[in-house]
Amino acid sequence: MPINAEEMWANRASRVRILVGWVFLSEGIQKFLFPESLGVARFVKIGIPRPQVMSPFVGMVEIICGSLVLAGLLTRLMTVSLLIDIAVALYSTKIVTFAKNGFGGTLHEARTDVSMLLGLIFLLLVGGGVWSLDAWLAGRRGAIHG
Repeated sequence: MPINAEEMWANRASRVRILVGWVFLSEGIQKFLFPESLGVARFVKIGIPRPQVMSPFVGMVEIICGSLVLAGLLTRLMTVSLLIDIAVALYSTKIVTFAKNGFGGTLHEARTDVSMLLGLIFLLLVGGGVWSLDAWLAGRRGAIHG
């Protein structure tokens, strides 16, 4: 029996979703657990305006959106918020240090951020996958209205 391409990508989407959601959830929690290295002090060091406000804000965005992506609820909407988050992170921590670190150094330091960026773009295009709350709710709506 041939595998439908749509099913194949939907299956893989669940795996990518769990990975991406877990990383953002974890990073958001760590902003509160380690404020001197990953929270407010880091935001001060990299020049983010109003770091006492922005660090907890970004941490909460990562916790909330990461949790919802992990569960597969409102996946595409949460992906948009996290795309903004990762774009700012890439610019403020990698792009601005390109002249100092060079291409190879910047590429090495940006590997996780770029992986998250690509995972988020994938989820935005494909959705949360077959093992997500989005899929479950869509199935229920179809059963109720079908």
